[in-house]
Amino acid sequence: MGWHGRVLNVNLTTRQCGEEALNQQWAGDYLGQRGLGSKYLLERMDPKADALSPENVLIFATGPLTGTAASTSGRYSVITKGALTDAIACSNSGGFFGAELKFAGWDLIIVEGRADHPVYLNIQNDKVEILDARDFIWGRSVWQTEDHLRARHQDPLLRIASIGVAGEKLARYACIVNDRDRAAGRSGVGAVMGSKNLKAIAVRGTKGINVDDSQKFLKAVAETRAKLDHSPTQKRLSRNGTMAMMDVTNAYGSLPTRNNKDVQFEDIAMVNVKAMHTVRKSDGKANLIANKACFGCTIACGRVSKIKADHFSIDGKKDDYKKAIGGLEYESGFALAPLVGVNDIEAATYANMICNEQGLDPISFGGTVAAAMELYEMGVITKQQTGGIDFSFGNAKALVAAADWVGLGEGFGVDLGLGSKRLCEKYGHPELAMVVKGQEFPGYDGRAMQGMALAFATSPRGACHMKASPYTDDFTHVRPDGKAEIVMTTQNKAAVVDATGLCAFPGGSWDLADYAKQVDGACAGDWDAERLMETGERIFNLERVFNVRAGLTAKDDTLPDRILKEAAKSGAGKGRVAELDKMLPEYYQLRGWSEGGVPEQSTLDRLGMD
Repeated sequence: MGWHGRVLNVNLTTRQCGEEALNQQWAGDYLGQRGLGSKYLLERMDPKADALSPENVLIFATGPLTGTAASTSGRYSVITKGALTDAIACSNSGGFFGAELKFAGWDLIIVEGRADHPVYLNIQNDKVEILDARDFIWGRSVWQTEDHLRARHQDPLLRIASIGVAGEKLARYACIVNDRDRAAGRSGVGAVMGSKNLKAIAVRGTKGINVDDSQKFLKAVAETRAKLDHSPTQKRLSRNGTMAMMDVTNAYGSLPTRNNKDVQFEDIAMVNVKAMHTVRKSDGKANLIANKACFGCTIACGRVSKIKADHFSIDGKKDDYKKAIGGLEYESGFALAPLVGVNDIEAATYANMICNEQGLDPISFGGTVAAAMELYEMGVITKQQTGGIDFSFGNAKALVAAADWVGLGEGFGVDLGLGSKRLCEKYGHPELAMVVKGQEFPGYDGRAMQGMALAFATSPRGACHMKASPYTDDFTHVRPDGKAEIVMTTQNKAAVVDATGLCAFPGGSWDLADYAKQVDGACAGDWDAERLMETGERIFNLERVFNVRAGLTAKDDTLPDRILKEAAKSGAGKGRVAELDKMLPEYYQLRGWSEGGVPEQSTLDRLGMD
C-alpha cells in the first residue's frame, strides 16, 4: 500500500495513453519518487539519447507518502535526462500537484515521444486526454496557463504543472512550475517538456489514498508531527524561510559573489532576510508580506512578497507584477543578488518573479548572468550583444532586462538561455562557467566548504546543494579530512528521503528512523532506518550507472579552476582552494567504485542490482 499500483503511460507520438501495473519489486528496491522514477528511466530509454530528442523519457513520480496525512507530503519529482547537463535529472517540487496526481489514482506518469504540435494532458481520475494547446495556452506564461486551464475546465481546484515560454523555446535551464511558484527547478527538465511539445499536465483527483496499516501509520504521523511542530526547525523556517542562510554563508566566507570571484558581499544588509522584513520608507510596507505552505506541510517555509509600487522593474508593466507573488528564498536570493553583485532586493524579487512566471531555474539564470557580466567586464561581450545596456556586475537594470529577455527567448536572452557552460564556450572562455556537469553552483563556495565541493563534484545531476548535507562539519572545519564519508552518507540519506514523497526540511528535527516508521506504516514489508539507508545507496548507484552509460566519466567529477586553483580572498577559507584531489579518491573507494568512478560489480551485487 501507499501505492495505487498504477502507472500512466503517455506516448505523444502516437497520441495514446495506457495503464500498466506498478512494478512492486522495483518499489521494494527503490521505494518511490527519485528512486523508482530513476529505475523506470533507465529501463525505458537509452542513456545516450539526446536530451531534447523524442527518445528521451519524461517521468512525473510520486512517493508512497505523497498525498498522505504525513507532514510535508506534497512532494513529487520529475526524472529525465537533463537538457542542461546531459546527465540524469531528478528535480523535486512541492505545492499541491503531486498530491493531486496521487488522488487521481496514479503513482507515476511516463511520457514518451514527441507530439506533432503543442498539446496538454488532462487527467480527471481515470479519464486521460491529450488535448490541443495551439491557439490556447501555447505561447503563454505559467500563470496564464494555469488561469486558462481552470477556466476552460471550469474547476478552480485543478492542479497544473506547466512550462512557460522559456520552456517552449528550449532555454536549457527551463523548469516545470506548479501552483504558480513551486518548481521542479533544476537541470532543464522544462526544456525536455518543451521539446516534446507538451505544454502542461492538468490533474484533478477524488480517489484518496490507502496505506498498509492505518493504525501504525497514523501513530507514526502523530509522533513525528509532535517532534516537528514548534521545533526550532519549524519556527526558523516558518519565520525566515531559507533566506537566513545568506548571513551565515556571508559571515563564513562561502557566499558566491560576482561569479565566485569573491566569497563575501559587502552589501549583504541590503538583500538579506532582515532586508526582506524591513518596512520601506517609501510605502510603509515590507518586501515580505506572508509565508505559505505546500500540501500537508506544518512548516510553511514559502515566501510571499510584493515589489515596491514605484520600483523601476514594474513601472509601466502589467498589474500582475504589482500583486503578491512568490518571494525570495536563499538559493534564488543569493543567485539574483550577491552572485551578480546586485544590492537591490526589489530587482532580485522581480527577476525571481519572472523565473516563476516563465519557468526558469533562478540558480542557473543567476549563474549565467554572472558569467555574462564577467565576460562584459572583460570586453568579450559588449553593448552590441546587450542592446546598449551596461552589463557590469551590480547593475540591477541589467538583471531585470536579462530576466525579461530569457523569459521570452528574445535578443541576448537566447544566448543567456544556453546556460553558463554553453555561453562561456560560445564566447571563448569556458573557464568562467561555475558549473559541474554543466549545472551552475548553488549558494556555497567550495573553498571554505570542502565537503560541499566534493558534493558538487559527485552529484549525479551536476552541482547541487540538496543531494548531500555536509553543512555541520563544513561550517566547523575548513579541511578535506573526513569529508568523503560525510558526503557519501548524507548523499545516501538524501536519495531515500527524496524517494518517500516527503520534504527534506523536517530532517532538522527528524532522524531517518522518523521517516522510516512512516514508510513502514504506509508500505508493505518491514521498513527501518537501516533498510532506508541501503535503499538510498542503491538509488545513488543507479543514478551513477545511468550517467556512466550516458558517457560521463570521472573527468566530469570536477570543479572549475577558479575553485581548484584560485585561493579564496577572505573568510574562513582565505588562502585556500578546494582540495578535491585529496577527497575524491577516498570517496570512490568508500563507494565501492573503480578509480575511474564506475561502480564495481561487487558493489552492484551487494545492493542486489542487475
